[in-house]
Amino acid sequence: MTWTEITTESALTGLLGEPTPRARDKERPRLGDRDREWLAASPFCLIGTADAAGNCDVSPKGDPAGQLVHVIDDVTIAIAERPGNRRADGYKNILENPHVGLNFLIPGRGDTLRINGRARLVSDAPFFDDLVVKGHRPVLAVVVEIDTIFFHCAKAFLRSKLWDPESWDPEAVVPRRAVLAQEAERPEASIEELDAYYGPSYAENIY
Repeated sequence: MTWTEITTESALTGLLGEPTPRARDKERPRLGDRDREWLAASPFCLIGTADAAGNCDVSPKGDPAGQLVHVIDDVTIAIAERPGNRRADGYKNILENPHVGLNFLIPGRGDTLRINGRARLVSDAPFFDDLVVKGHRPVLAVVVEIDTIFFHCAKAFLRSKLWDPESWDPEAVVPRRAVLAQEAERPEASIEELDAYYGPSYAENIY
């Protein structure tokens, strides 16, 4: 099989074409009022990182809308770390390479808000009091100094029908979480044990 590979920026531009001036010039260096409103309404974001060698990681972060992001000032935001699996892949990357890319989603919206910047890890600061959720203060926060910010159009969400309930069938092809966990992570556990673990009580211990 023969592949035709794109290896230069000029070849890429020749294939895709030049961006319109509107798309090219929409980046901003600081938060505006609409950006702040978006961040306050977003309960979910993706954080992309890479280590010094270029190995990448994308990690999801979620909290109630209004508590996911703390705006420190027009060029600085913070996102709290909540209890998880403690792999800390993205955080280890930040220690080697501070550059991060973030994408903030609002359920039902096809457009997103993207922020690129430089991150650092903070273990305590006065603003941690504003990141308390259900009585739990975070032990860590990612502080991001914004380089660029812009809104991204809805085409990917429209193509994927991500928010269209009629397209949802979460277990049609991929088995439920308990089955995946037994096959890939916990072969010693029974399906019944894993169903109980990932059942209704699972959400009670996320903070």
